[in-house]
Amino acid sequence: MDHKYIKISSTEEVTLRQELAARSDQEAQRLRRFWAMPDLARTAGSPIKELADRITALPEFRDFDLLEVPEIVPTAVSFDLFNFPQDHPARNRSDTYFLTPDYILRTHTTIMWYYHVGLAQVRAKLQAGEPIGALAYGKVYRKDEIDRQHMNVFHQLDGWYLCRRDERALSIEDLKNILAQIARAIYGVQIEYRFNQDTFPYTDPSLEMEINKDGRWVEILGSGMVHTKVLEKLGVDPKIYHGWAFGMGLERLAILSMNLPDIRLLWSNDERVKKQLKLGNPYKEVSKYPPITRDISFIVSRDFVPNNYFDLIRDLGGDLVEEVKLLDHYDDPEKFGPDKTSYTYRIIYRSNERTLEAREVDPIQDKIYQETASQFNAQTR
Repeated sequence: MDHKYIKISSTEEVTLRQELAARSDQEAQRLRRFWAMPDLARTAGSPIKELADRITALPEFRDFDLLEVPEIVPTAVSFDLFNFPQDHPARNRSDTYFLTPDYILRTHTTIMWYYHVGLAQVRAKLQAGEPIGALAYGKVYRKDEIDRQHMNVFHQLDGWYLCRRDERALSIEDLKNILAQIARAIYGVQIEYRFNQDTFPYTDPSLEMEINKDGRWVEILGSGMVHTKVLEKLGVDPKIYHGWAFGMGLERLAILSMNLPDIRLLWSNDERVKKQLKLGNPYKEVSKYPPITRDISFIVSRDFVPNNYFDLIRDLGGDLVEEVKLLDHYDDPEKFGPDKTSYTYRIIYRSNERTLEAREVDPIQDKIYQETASQFNAQTR
């Protein structure tokens, strides 16, 4: 493998991390906790790293640059440069972690396109008419619901390739061939796959790839031909250059490979769990420990954002929270007032490693009640 490893640093990221370290508010504590979580794509023994290794080792990527790019990125680059419409949900604080209006925690590793073409040696290659290619992987951050398939910190891997149009006429079939190699490297040569049309802001045309897993078709990645508008914004002439790109969530690939029932298992330190986390090895429950459920009801302003509330529950319950279910949501202007609304959530606590006791869960639940009232100005019931 002839990868050139390039770690790209950002002075803005260093400054913002220092500023965050000096803060004591809840959001700062939350973001520092996210950063302290290991990058499983670079953690020996993790199936997430094994996935990254298998993909980057493919012969098709032999001459690609292997990038490590900043985790704190400019808002305008992440959204404007990548052609996200102004009303796209990712632009909202309900979906994305903002450090300042101008900087966010990266929501996708696709942002590596920007950092790649910003390298002097890559600009020189483009000026000389040479092809360029790169792979990047690592943690990304998005506000999300709480269940057994989702976490707000997860891992992605992205790849892209550009070449002169007059040197090689790339087509969507070239991209499909690359993606087929990826699927076979992960799931074996017999894996059944198919492609469907899709829509992404930064590729056109776009494809999703699905695999047949136990008789069920499941999406595993998105891809497409690099959008001409994005190339222009990157300073690359789309009349001269074109290319393909793909991106995937590594947790989804791992869950499918091992039939994992819970995404939290990928972070487990229990040796009974860790020894099973091998790609292609069907996971067997260590034990199905019983859940403890607790409900919480409250009246809150109509501008309440559930994803922000889920962050609070993650802050206080950590990996003991398996799922949060919405049981009830209703308005009663006469009872609550015109600007208020009522929510009832069920919080399911369960450890993958031991049996929880009420005396462990109840203080967490009490704290959630207190912070729901304090942070969201809610009237708990």
